Amino acid sequence: MAALTKQLRISTPEGVEFSFLLAGSLSRFIAWGIDIAMILLLLSILSKIIQLVGQFSGGLAMAFSILAGFIIRIGYAIAFEWMWRGQTVGKRLLKLRVIDESGLRLQFSQIVLRNLMRFIDGIPVLGFAGGVACFFSAKGQRMGDYAANTVVIREPIIQEPDLEALFADKYNSFREHPHLCARFRQVIPISLARIALQALMRREELEPPARIEVFKSIVNQLETHRVFPEHLLATLTDEQYIRNSVDVLYRGVVSPMKKD
Repeated sequence: MAALTKQLRISTPEGVEFSFLLAGSLSRFIAWGIDIAMILLLLSILSKIIQLVGQFSGGLAMAFSILAGFIIRIGYAIAFEWMWRGQTVGKRLLKLRVIDESGLRLQFSQIVLRNLMRFIDGIPVLGFAGGVACFFSAKGQRMGDYAANTVVIREPIIQEPDLEALFADKYNSFREHPHLCARFRQVIPISLARIALQALMRREELEPPARIEVFKSIVNQLETHRVFPEHLLATLTDEQYIRNSVDVLYRGVVSPMKKD
């Protein structure tokens, strides 16, 4: 049996390592139980609608019941995980999130695949096969996670860094474009945002050459999700680019800071 680990470790090309806490089987089971309750609630509402439709056409009601029931059972998790960037109602309540195993942006195709695989993970009943796979997996992956190259991480409640002090008196040109800031928060993967934050918080721990390479690597990854126009980036150093990005990603929408 593979040794169980509590962390997912992602290393940059420069050898700097970042870690994410992996979700345990129990917390995932509870989260899925909450999601099942939500699905049953939606199916209950659906049954009321079917009763109304059945008064006009029994055949139509039957066809609608089969189609809508399938969409709810499969589409529930897909819709929420895409809309909430890897979270369903249950996962959000339990502070869990689905991410790409390599720390890349979670793709819609991955979300669809991991949820379609629930039929196999559920064999023979109540997610037994998926639970066994999680138990033997070093990263707590069920078969759907293996197929989609995803993992489920835990987002513990921790003391947040003093972002106000970190960005005090720092001008952020990105904030002059609030619509682009909103778009930026949508397209940047959670894992990349955390790596950028940790790099910024730990910058004094790095030797100057390693610091330059780490920031350059992160900027290259941010650039694959380019949102802000070239003229905003041309005068920024890599560290300024990351600082502005972290400011936008973690402090939400606030008034633009005064220029130094």
